[in-house]
Amino acid sequence: MLSLTSVFPQEVEANEVDKPKLAIIIDDFGNGQKGTDQMLSLPIKITVAVMPFLPTSKSDAEQAHKMGHDVIIHMPMEPKQGKADWLGPGAITNEMTDEEVRKRMEEAIAQVPHAVGVNNHMGSKITGDERIMSIVLDVCKEHGLFFIDSKTNYHSVAGRVAAEKGLPNIGNDIFLDDVHTVQHVTKQLNSAAKHAQTHKSCITIGHVGVFGERTATGILGSIPELQKKVQFVGIQELVQERSGWTPNPLPLF
Repeated sequence: MLSLTSVFPQEVEANEVDKPKLAIIIDDFGNGQKGTDQMLSLPIKITVAVMPFLPTSKSDAEQAHKMGHDVIIHMPMEPKQGKADWLGPGAITNEMTDEEVRKRMEEAIAQVPHAVGVNNHMGSKITGDERIMSIVLDVCKEHGLFFIDSKTNYHSVAGRVAAEKGLPNIGNDIFLDDVHTVQHVTKQLNSAAKHAQTHKSCITIGHVGVFGERTATGILGSIPELQKKVQFVGIQELVQERSGWTPNPLPLF
């Protein structure tokens, strides 16, 4: 039986670089959620999306970076619907002034060391708000960060505004754990691999939290078979391959 501490061979095949790329983003780090240790211990490179302003925000980012994973900021943003307590502290809301939005983004960036990008936590209202997203993306660009649209809003303006500012237009392709079973996570990963084979790459998002251990188990069990089809990469490598983008300025670690 596979365990979450299993170590898979990391042999690089001659054609490894030619395989389509699959970037797995795991959201909701920063609060000691279930599945945190299991996700960080996965024997593939993942992208760890850390919520700022929480008890383990900095330590989760430091640990993820130490273990070779990419780190991004999982920025809380106001949704159209949903429970307020799901949003977490330090959220960007639509009644904030331009200055308040900028200040909140700067504070969040200071909270999450080693971040290479940002994605939205919830945020269906904010990602459709051109005024606020313009400020968010300006701050990202100033800090050498890209923005990944989690696609919680089908009418998001994030990608278009990012492209207008010279940032990559990058978004989530598939949610892994919208149904909280190992079987569903496995099915979604297979779908993500097929998407990557058709489109050369795929971004997929899962979560730590109440069902985080199930998501981690589903990922772990899928690795041996999926490694025959795709190359697991961090989000930065995938973004650079899709868009040719490099940060300016380069982030200072």
